Amino acid sequence: MVPRRRRRRPWYRTRAYRLARTALLAVVLVTVGVRCGGDDRPDTPVRAGHENSGPTPPPRPLPRSRPTSFRIPYLGIDAPIIGLRLDRERQLETPPLDRPKEVGWYQGGPTPGESGTAIAVGHRDTRTGAAVFAALAQVKTGKLIEAKRADGRTAVYTVDRVKVFDKTGFPDKEVYGPTGRPELRVLTCGGLFSRRTGYTSNVVVFAHLSATK
Repeated sequence: MVPRRRRRRPWYRTRAYRLARTALLAVVLVTVGVRCGGDDRPDTPVRAGHENSGPTPPPRPLPRSRPTSFRIPYLGIDAPIIGLRLDRERQLETPPLDRPKEVGWYQGGPTPGESGTAIAVGHRDTRTGAAVFAALAQVKTGKLIEAKRADGRTAVYTVDRVKVFDKTGFPDKEVYGPTGRPELRVLTCGGLFSRRTGYTSNVVVFAHLSATK
């Protein structure tokens, strides 16, 4: 956003933005089009308390705070985050092709740890080689995803499942629909590649907030 003479409040603190975000999350989004040119034991989520102390209640959602970095330790991913918006055709933008090692976070949705379905996207590859999510499809159920915030806190998500959906029949509601808890969707390209049409599918990682730190 380009500042005017009179300083305006950040986009994420305006009342209009909050109302628009709430309404937008209830609407089916279009398919994300991404131009993409060990040990299998589950990780242990970070949590308070002691072992064998009974079920741990889910963490409380965090207030809004801009995401800054994205980690999937199991895959060795540690990348900066940039904000993304919808374009004029209401499709989610992707990180610039000349910045293939960055993760894009949808600014119109929840920030890390907030209630609702947050969306992160990244390239699988570009003309220059492998990109940040080249190995995303290999992440295992139970592994952790960490998203650090501008306020210094970190939202920790646990992977529930990994799916590959054909772009022609992409289940928008299943992927982007509202949930009753803080969740995260991580997307990149998958399937077969054609020079004319690109990749045929999207890899989608479904995860839920399991801890905060």
